[in-house]
Amino acid sequence: MDERVRQDIGFLVGLKAESNLLRRFWPDAPIAISGASSAGAERGCARLVACGAKNLVSFGLAAGLDPALKPGTIVVPDVVMAGKTLYPCDPALRRRLGASPGHVTAGALLHSDTVVLDAVVKQNLAHESGCCALDMESGFIARTARQNGRSFAVLRAVCDPASRSLPPAAGIVLSPDGDVKIALLLRSLLNALGQIGGLVELGVDAFKARRAMSRFLTNNFPD
Repeated sequence: MDERVRQDIGFLVGLKAESNLLRRFWPDAPIAISGASSAGAERGCARLVACGAKNLVSFGLAAGLDPALKPGTIVVPDVVMAGKTLYPCDPALRRRLGASPGHVTAGALLHSDTVVLDAVVKQNLAHESGCCALDMESGFIARTARQNGRSFAVLRAVCDPASRSLPPAAGIVLSPDGDVKIALLLRSLLNALGQIGGLVELGVDAFKARRAMSRFLTNNFPD
């Protein structure tokens, strides 16, 4: 892909690891990290607009809501649901990101302002919304795009499946720059050692998701 085409996209991600992955394919694109917080996502969106990005993309990992979606499933949704509002993703931008029938999951993606840890809650959200996956950045990207006359789309890889609950530590250990607060993680583990198994499973799921995303990007955006 022509570098001029790559550089007109600005990305909002939740984690530093997602930013590092993007840099391999879009080294000069503006990338903002939310740290999985609403305040961070709002700041990140404002930064992308200020940088002049014509197209806004929510990128990274997502929680599965559809039980058929396994870790590593690539999701390029048609629409984002934030609250009661539906935001259609730009079809042309979706195609530029590699969306094609049979190769990615489309449908609707649900925005959440909070980390959803419990599998029962995920199942309820799936039933209520009809969405296939969930993340914490796409709603901000969608609203910002609408307010500022930008195009937007979403490119995500499923991490934790619908059937899996996450340990409490997963909801509290991220820093504003999208890294892990090691001291806080260790303190949480000392208070509840039973989380260790769940964190290991989460780490395995995240590895599968990032490996699948890396393979997807390599296939669609070769150097």
